[in-house]
Amino acid sequence: MVAVITAGLAPGLALLSYFYLKDKYDAEPIAMVFRIFIFGAILVFPIMFIQYVLGVEGVFNHSFLQAFLRVALLEEFFKWFILFYTVYQHVEFDEQYDGIVYGAAVSLGFATLENILYLLANGVHFAVGRALLPVSSHALFGVIMGFYLGKAKFAPRDKVKWILVSFLFPFMLHGIYDYILLSLNKWIYIMVPFMFFLWWFGLRKVKIAKS
Repeated sequence: MVAVITAGLAPGLALLSYFYLKDKYDAEPIAMVFRIFIFGAILVFPIMFIQYVLGVEGVFNHSFLQAFLRVALLEEFFKWFILFYTVYQHVEFDEQYDGIVYGAAVSLGFATLENILYLLANGVHFAVGRALLPVSSHALFGVIMGFYLGKAKFAPRDKVKWILVSFLFPFMLHGIYDYILLSLNKWIYIMVPFMFFLWWFGLRKVKIAKS
């Protein structure tokens, strides 16, 4: 049990530490980051319940609809909702990079609890694969969401456009990620370049936000 929980926690906390420590000059309060992380973890339960009901009722049976509506839409909307209504107007959100920290926090809170539950149900031998794919992808979706929310916060104009992009872009990327997993037999051949792209794109946003 301890080994499973440790394996489930480790990748999320490592990634969150990485993005948090990138903000060397005006780091966010750890308590605030941790609170957003916990909010993300709590989201797992209502989202799992809704997804379970949709599955039982046979809603969104096609793999495309499952990927984009049953999974990506629900998960990214709730994470975006938390960010927009708890962080966006907060006094601690005072530079663009802060959006990345909080975006990573809410996404990794969600991914970490989801990861622990998965490993408890299926075994610790899945830990490496889960760290490389679901946990990492959630972190990067959060980074991208936070980047554009930060852009909206400090843009002199086009705030509404960037707020919409902060939800739509992670939603589309998440949908593509899940569609690859759900619909392709040899998904690994598409997933590897997709993950390389996601890391390149996410780290590029980190660099831009810090410049």
